[in-house]
Amino acid sequence: MIAEELMTQKPKTVPTNAKVRDALHLLQSLDIRHLPVVNEAKELVGMLSDRDLRSARLPPEAEGNVSVLDMRVSEVMSADPLSVSPDTDVGELIDHLVEHKVGAVPVVDAESGELVGIVSYIDVLRTLRGLVAEEG
Repeated sequence: MIAEELMTQKPKTVPTNAKVRDALHLLQSLDIRHLPVVNEAKELVGMLSDRDLRSARLPPEAEGNVSVLDMRVSEVMSADPLSVSPDTDVGELIDHLVEHKVGAVPVVDAESGELVGIVSYIDVLRTLRGLVAEEG
């Protein structure tokens, strides 16, 4: 089994210049925990997770009535995210999730550099549950 068979295709993304409040709204409305962050060329440059949002802090130079919600996504995202290609073996993908302690891995087409999907631990568990039910 490969990443392409597990992934959510064409995942929602957020641009680097989006406000945290908009990304949070998207996470909540879609009931997801991870958002790929893309630049103007639609290239993957980061991942924004609920964990990133929980640990976000205002910079020391922030003044006045500023909130973390007013910050840009690029200021709180995890930069240079781990990614896999569509043909990555599921065992290798799971190893990445465990080794790097992440809940989701973006799937990027190696030739075009385009984000084509995302695989979360939920996708892995859902697939495993289906396999167990078939054997059952």
